[in-house]
Amino acid sequence: MDPSTLLLLALIAAGVILLAVFFTFVPVMLWISALAAGVKISIFTLIGMRLRRVIPSRVVNPLIKAHKAGLDVSNNQLESHYLAGGNVDRVVNALIAAHRANIELTFARCAAIDLAGRDVLEAVQMSVNPKVIETPFIAGVAMDGIEVKAKARITVRANIDRLVGGAGEETIIARVGEGIVSTIGSSDNHKKVLENPDMISQTVLSKGLDSGTAFEILSIDIADVDIGKNIGAILQTDQAEADKNIAQAKAEERRAMAVAQEQEMRAKVEEMRAKVVEAEAEVPLAMSEALRSGKIGVMDYLNMKNIDADTEMRDSFGKLTKDQSDEDHK
Repeated sequence: MDPSTLLLLALIAAGVILLAVFFTFVPVMLWISALAAGVKISIFTLIGMRLRRVIPSRVVNPLIKAHKAGLDVSNNQLESHYLAGGNVDRVVNALIAAHRANIELTFARCAAIDLAGRDVLEAVQMSVNPKVIETPFIAGVAMDGIEVKAKARITVRANIDRLVGGAGEETIIARVGEGIVSTIGSSDNHKKVLENPDMISQTVLSKGLDSGTAFEILSIDIADVDIGKNIGAILQTDQAEADKNIAQAKAEERRAMAVAQEQEMRAKVEEMRAKVVEAEAEVPLAMSEALRSGKIGVMDYLNMKNIDADTEMRDSFGKLTKDQSDEDHK
């Protein structure tokens, strides 16, 4: 092949590669789309976005959408929000929805809400169409001891001004639950709650539970009321069982003390008997020692034996008389 032909083919290939690289790096088609939509943005601005590692389509397409919706938003605002980590498309959609619903919402406010981690488009939609939050069954105990379970439906509307830093749905549910428990607990009788469940919603709604939250409570409706356990009877039963256990424990303690005292007395009696036996064992020795030393005589010893014999005879007579009288009584 002719060298000049090879050179021409090489130049053509290099040109194709350069054009491919150029159209890849420079979003010419996106620039043409922006010009066709009436958005004035230079090609150098798009190249600068590439250099700043910004995907041009993520900024230009929302910019075209905002321009067609009649919003005054610049590409610098959208690009800065993209660099901050925000969702540019969602912010523009939220601004368009707010503009259509005549809700005053600036780009700075919308961007702040988006960067705070909240879905700003959902918030705008909730401002137009309120949301219903349904609580689980919340149990409270009336003064008569009967448990009452209530389920509420809370109609809320997003408060755009309090979305940044405002509490969420969990706080609303917790506050409403606290109000339900407090209202049921202050009722004298559970029948009053069953007869007039609207009393709960009126009391809870009057407490301003949406204070400091990202929502505005429009209404609280009691969807269902049910009877639970007889908590008062259960508590009384538990108290009676506890009192019985305490009484049994105290009785067992007194019995143990009595057994201990009895054992102590028996030990003392056995000790005294042992001393008596020991003393009686020493009597013959003392008598023999007294006879040897001459402290007592033989006649004294015999008189003492006679006295012992007479005492034993009197004791035997007394026992016989007592047994005879017992038989007569029978």
